[in-house]
Amino acid sequence: MGADRPAARRRTAGHRLGPDTDDVVRAELAADAASAAREAELREAVRSAARADELQALRELGNLDQAEPREGDEAVRDELPRRAGGYIPADVNAWLARALASPLGHYRDPAAREAAAGLLTPPVLSHAVLLAELVRLVSATDIGQLAVAARLATTEPEATGALAEFLARARPGQD
Repeated sequence: MGADRPAARRRTAGHRLGPDTDDVVRAELAADAASAAREAELREAVRSAARADELQALRELGNLDQAEPREGDEAVRDELPRRAGGYIPADVNAWLARALASPLGHYRDPAAREAAAGLLTPPVLSHAVLLAELVRLVSATDIGQLAVAARLATTEPEATGALAEFLARARPGQD
């Protein structure tokens, strides 16, 4: 008998409403959660598109290296091919690799670098590792002087990773 009464009447009858006991409450909570998730996705898409616009403008001006990496730039990197005719510009990959190797921007945080490792492609990651090892090997080296690493990472990412591992083992004090 109490099951067919509306929720308002059940409340007055001393029933306690909650997500565990009322289908209507559970449905409303699920709808609210889905709506909040859609809003968050939309905000993230707008933020990502604005950042892609910013990076694209900096690329066109030749000033991409002046941009400080931010959280979410890995996803923005994936947005750029839609704007660039289906390819990811090599300078964007090189910029991200330099940012990881230096580390710059939000990549100063080891957790951000670790998260990036799961989001970026092997060529970008191996490029970053090779840059870091080359700079350790010759400390006075400016990462900007190492364009050869980008070419190697683009054409031979496995070889780039192997070279980085070799250089890491060749450091003094390493076995």
